[in-house]
Amino acid sequence: MDHLDDQIDFSTEYAGPPARGEDWPALDFAAGAPTWATLHMWMQMVGKIRLAQTPWFNHAWHVALYLTARGLTTSPIACGGRTFQIDFDFIRHQLQIQPSDGLTRMLALQARTVADFYHELLAKLAELAIGVSINATPCEVPDPVPFDRDQLHSAYDPEQARLLWRAMVQADRVLKMFRARFIGKCSPVHFFWGSFDLAVTRFSGRPASRHPGGVPHLADWIVREAYSHEVSSAGFWPGGDATPFPLFYSYAYPEPGGFSEAELDLPGAGYNAALREFVLPYDVIRQAAAPDALLLAFLERSYGAAETLGRWDRPALERGDLPLREAFAA
Repeated sequence: MDHLDDQIDFSTEYAGPPARGEDWPALDFAAGAPTWATLHMWMQMVGKIRLAQTPWFNHAWHVALYLTARGLTTSPIACGGRTFQIDFDFIRHQLQIQPSDGLTRMLALQARTVADFYHELLAKLAELAIGVSINATPCEVPDPVPFDRDQLHSAYDPEQARLLWRAMVQADRVLKMFRARFIGKCSPVHFFWGSFDLAVTRFSGRPASRHPGGVPHLADWIVREAYSHEVSSAGFWPGGDATPFPLFYSYAYPEPGGFSEAELDLPGAGYNAALREFVLPYDVIRQAAAPDALLLAFLERSYGAAETLGRWDRPALERGDLPLREAFAA
């Protein structure tokens, strides 16, 4: 642990050469949105299974999904003396249920209604003697239709699902570089199925003012626990009605005075008053000469605005002397 260098470029030291623009796939919101909306509901089901079987972690970190080399996973979930995990595989386009006793069940990821998927998922779990009961009403969406009655969402284009996952692979990779620079309390980089975004959250260490709640179909106490302490949060979102394009975002809660007027001085980046977030369109990143560097600059500068205006104790929360890989060589 003696060989330290505070001039390390962390964007390359632990991850090899930065990704090229062609590594970031093109995303078309209009083409992908129907498939992504169906996936949103399927992922809510799987996330609710993890929620039902997992002890409560702070800020609901126990409900999230994680990126894998093939898709997304719940990670292991306890079930009596066994564990199981559920994985979305966007290469073979399968949902895999894998208990620790070696049995496996799979569902095809294909065009089908949410109701059909829901009933088959519960049946496959029953075949594996995994008894789970979940609330069938989706969270964090307006006018939700219970899973067992949802005949509206049924689109599944394998290519659109794969492209979204490939974009999240790149986002996950860079968000982890960003996370590595922070030694204060920080979430993992994880995928929240309610809001359908990949996120990482840094904490100042101080309690926050009481959140007003009001998130659609999410209990106020959950929202208030999630925002019980001051945060700077950033991530990737495929877009929605108000912003019909994939984007990266960054926000602070509570938002310090002057945050919305902060100048990031980056092409395409700006404060979105409706979302109360800084946003940077995914396409701007994808088309940049150095996508990783531009995204890291967006993450660092938006966090820097929250940290400076919010008077965070920066020396206590960050470090620039992470050890070189060579320090761990045998």
